[in-house]
Amino acid sequence: MLMGDGALTPAISVLSAVQGIQSRSSKIEQKHVVMLTVVILLLLFLFQQLGTSKVSFSFSPIMLVWFASIAMIGLYNIIKYYPLVLKAVSPHYIYYYFARNGTAGWEQLGAIILCITGAEAMFADLGHFNKASIQVAFSTVVYPSLILAYSGQAAYLIKNPTDLSTAFYSSIPGPLFWPMFVVSTLAAIVASQSLISASFSIIRQSINLGCFPRATVRHTSDKYEGQVYCPEVNYLLMVLCILITVGFQGGPEIGHAFGVAVIWVMLITTALMTVVMVVIWEVRAPYAAAFFALYVAIEGVYMSSLMNKMAQGGWVPFAITAFFLVITLSWTYGRKKKSEYEAGHMISGDELAGIVARSARVPGVCFFFTDLMNGVPPIVRHYAEHTGCLRELLVFVTVRTLPVTSVLPEERFLVAAVDEVPAGVYRCVAQYGYMDKQDMEGDEFLESVVAALKDVAGGAGEAAMMDRARRSGVSVVIGRTILTASGVKLGWFRRLVINHMYRFLQKNFNSGVATLKMDHEKTLQVGNRYKIE
Repeated sequence: MLMGDGALTPAISVLSAVQGIQSRSSKIEQKHVVMLTVVILLLLFLFQQLGTSKVSFSFSPIMLVWFASIAMIGLYNIIKYYPLVLKAVSPHYIYYYFARNGTAGWEQLGAIILCITGAEAMFADLGHFNKASIQVAFSTVVYPSLILAYSGQAAYLIKNPTDLSTAFYSSIPGPLFWPMFVVSTLAAIVASQSLISASFSIIRQSINLGCFPRATVRHTSDKYEGQVYCPEVNYLLMVLCILITVGFQGGPEIGHAFGVAVIWVMLITTALMTVVMVVIWEVRAPYAAAFFALYVAIEGVYMSSLMNKMAQGGWVPFAITAFFLVITLSWTYGRKKKSEYEAGHMISGDELAGIVARSARVPGVCFFFTDLMNGVPPIVRHYAEHTGCLRELLVFVTVRTLPVTSVLPEERFLVAAVDEVPAGVYRCVAQYGYMDKQDMEGDEFLESVVAALKDVAGGAGEAAMMDRARRSGVSVVIGRTILTASGVKLGWFRRLVINHMYRFLQKNFNSGVATLKMDHEKTLQVGNRYKIE
């Protein structure tokens, strides 16, 4: 749902800001607004590769100017048109509103939700600010500014009800139109940036949890780990944004779709927050249940109103959600079956000792890359059976990216000898920070690993063997597994997921070592087929 929000927010935000130029000339048609919106969206998404850190210093001033501007204009309209409009802040008018309007008032909640959209964008950036700064910003800047802005527009509409469709720009005093047009467009871009960054962040977290195929993730800031850029996600969102903008032509459907996405993000967040309260914070069940019931009651009323708009654009976020769910569930199921197969066919210490004893040992070093932190994957058995030999120094390497900017050279490699196996077989965990270059080319990586191995060598003879192997050259072996589902136990649907969906994702997304810079002339890829029954 957040991905759907990430596609809809830029479209509706920029479109709403640009539509203001129509009030300046009758010659400007909706198609011109749509074309200008598409151009701005293209520039916005193409700019993402530079990273938000280069322009984030301008975000706060833009938003402060935006909130100050709408607050002052709102206050001006309140004083000029209808000062008593501020009575609407009192909650008891909610009761009178529904008592007077009944079903019509409930249906209008779908439009009212658009007044609070944007709050969900905060979820992505909570880790960048402390609790106090968020409380102060919302209490002293955001909330008062929005109350004044919406009250000012209501006061204006009381005297000018015919300007309902252009309330925001029509209520702006004439001399301030163009400055506010510029500020509105910039604020829309900043709001769009928040959801685009949130989309990158949630994909990155899903990849780290093994719930999404490995897309390209580039860190754009050496200060904030959460500032990342995913090219594949960026261009997918760009296409979705443009299709939504051109398809709906700025009609009310885009607002319905946006409202549905936002309210479902809020509902899901409430549910997950309740889980955190019970499992992590160990809050008593009655308090957690009270929290859940209160917020679901509020959000559920809005959701029930918006679900009436399914045919008028509300289906869009569900379509986007279904697209990403198919990818996520197919990948997760395939990964689960792969892990179960490897756990059941993992090479034991005794079997590995037998493989090493039966294989001819040739001079040199072999780095065998694997995702397993413990144990030896069955693909090693496949490799040894078909080559009949192993390098004199065999190292199983697992690469980990830590949530730190950089890892010190002396902490880069964690090495140990493999138990119950003759000398010459070791395990190595290579640790990198998110800004470190994972470069395996040249001799630096080889020299560093051998130096770390010599620190755990059993004696001078073992250290001499390591030096001899290092001088004899190095080869890199990467395993590539193909899952094949067969048998009636799995059923046709699960066979379809593994044989087609998961295999397609595995083939077209990055592998586990795709981010490593290797010398391809020294790299050998070994394929193996896992038969899932």
